[in-house]
Amino acid sequence: MTSNIAESINAALVSARELPIFEFLEQVRLLFGRWNHDYKKEATCTFTSLIGKYHDILADNEAMSIRMTVVPSTEYVHNVNDDGRYFVVCLKEKTCTCGRFQYEEIPCEHAWVVLKWKSLPPDEYCSDLYKPKTMLKAYNMPIHPLPDVKAWLIPDSVLADEVLPPKFKRPPGRPEGKPRKK
Repeated sequence: MTSNIAESINAALVSARELPIFEFLEQVRLLFGRWNHDYKKEATCTFTSLIGKYHDILADNEAMSIRMTVVPSTEYVHNVNDDGRYFVVCLKEKTCTCGRFQYEEIPCEHAWVVLKWKSLPPDEYCSDLYKPKTMLKAYNMPIHPLPDVKAWLIPDSVLADEVLPPKFKRPPGRPEGKPRKK
């Protein structure tokens, strides 16, 4: 599993790389169509405030926060004692000195204990990106199937064009960068 979308797509299309260009592009279209359908279905069938794994992350953070204690400094800033280590949580800025709250945009265990102590709902402090309504918007545009190649109407002017490969081959390796100006 990777967070790099290009790596995920490449891994899913390993076998399709050997196909001719048209069949390769059709495999890409089918892959995106499948992903679009599956993720939209997941968002539609989610009855929690957060999508799948983000709901699980929030639950894990809740479990890790059980033995922590909270000392308020102001209405929004709190000091959290985690087994002798201290973390500062600011609910207004959605930050914690551990860095996870602002990086993941989901309450870390330190923020979770503060939210629980203040009786605030943790899902209101999560990014909208993790919520089903946002996921539905992202996958709302359908990827339509194409008709059979024999049913295509291609103008004669396009059929008459001949596409040739480049006249030269690029040398192997990374191209040299431009020299820096001083």
